[in-house]
Amino acid sequence: MRRYLSLSIVACLAYSLVAPLLDIAMTDLPSTVAVFLSNSVMLVVVGLVIVYRGLSIRTYLRHPRTPHIVAMGVLLSVGLLTYYRALELGPVSVVVPIYGLFIVVSSLVGIVAFDETVTPRKVAAIVLSVVAIALMSI
Repeated sequence: MRRYLSLSIVACLAYSLVAPLLDIAMTDLPSTVAVFLSNSVMLVVVGLVIVYRGLSIRTYLRHPRTPHIVAMGVLLSVGLLTYYRALELGPVSVVVPIYGLFIVVSSLVGIVAFDETVTPRKVAAIVLSVVAIALMSI
């Protein structure tokens, strides 16, 4: 199996447990505190991985692509804050599928902005994804 496929499966399995755990945690914690605590853990873990791999962050602070990472960080913050708040207010079975539309939106951005190939199979997958999410969210 290609390495990116196995990593994608691990990511999917790990991320699949995030919303249910958040739902349990946010019965007593505000969503913003949950975002802060969970991302603090992530920061420490990623920092340890960077140290383990012997990478230097300083090298990349002035990299031409760093502004893209900063913009992504802002968008990720907005996305996580609103996602956690939605999970605090609504049921996992409705919030997660709607949040999952990011896959469709990202695919469309890839097609429009990066001139990725459009095939009948991709169009069908996007349409069926929207239908599936709509059915799960009702």
